[in-house]
Amino acid sequence: MNAPETSALIHSAPPRGISDAEWRARCDLAALYRVAAMQGWGDLLATHISARVPDQRDHFLINPYGLLFEEITASNLVKVDEHGNIRSETEHIINPAGFVIHSCIHVARQDVDCVMHLHTRDGNAVATQKRGLLPITQHALIIYSQIAYHDFEGPALDPDEQQRLVADLGERNIMILRNHGTLTAGRTVGEAFVLMYRIERACRMQIAAQSGGEELNPLPQEVIDKSIACGREIFSRAGFGGEGQREWEAMLRKLARDGSDHAR
Repeated sequence: MNAPETSALIHSAPPRGISDAEWRARCDLAALYRVAAMQGWGDLLATHISARVPDQRDHFLINPYGLLFEEITASNLVKVDEHGNIRSETEHIINPAGFVIHSCIHVARQDVDCVMHLHTRDGNAVATQKRGLLPITQHALIIYSQIAYHDFEGPALDPDEQQRLVADLGERNIMILRNHGTLTAGRTVGEAFVLMYRIERACRMQIAAQSGGEELNPLPQEVIDKSIACGREIFSRAGFGGEGQREWEAMLRKLARDGSDHAR
């Protein structure tokens, strides 16, 4: 992305009391909320996307409770510590149940700077199926090695669940929360988005295929194994698809063309 496109999305100077690094993180996270709204991924006031504050790594940004994804801006994001205590001047509150999920991943995974959790129709549909995501499409297979599962324990209000959630995620970056939804953990905001796009797309294709009424076409195990290995290589740190930077820059350009006001 060249300089003019970047400056169109990030204020030249942050508001008083906010560092340049935090302001960039705020603008990036607010952009992701707008992109999520564009994709139709909202669930009224439920679900969250959080991002680590770069120069205060034990502090995180999250959406204020009461605003839709399409209303999120860089300035109305709320800064909290790992316990959910608000650490920025704001008139808003946060949803503590939402931060139960996000905080434990940020604390346990220092390589993760953004956590995204959704309750979409297709994501929930696959999460409710006993076998979860099936190895029946290219979209599913190329991310198959990155997917973890966590059993539903009820609404995320119990801090005791955090240990089990982190253990189930392990070192993977995509999680299907059974009977609940989808989650991604990215090294960057862009990576969290691209991982979510891929798992949600794979879920959507599975539900569409199952709804067609025809028998699904099974793939030979050698093709499944080859495709999973290919995906593992593509999305590794050395692979050309790692971190989702190119896709994220494309989405930022789209926001700029659409006249988004998230960076304020």
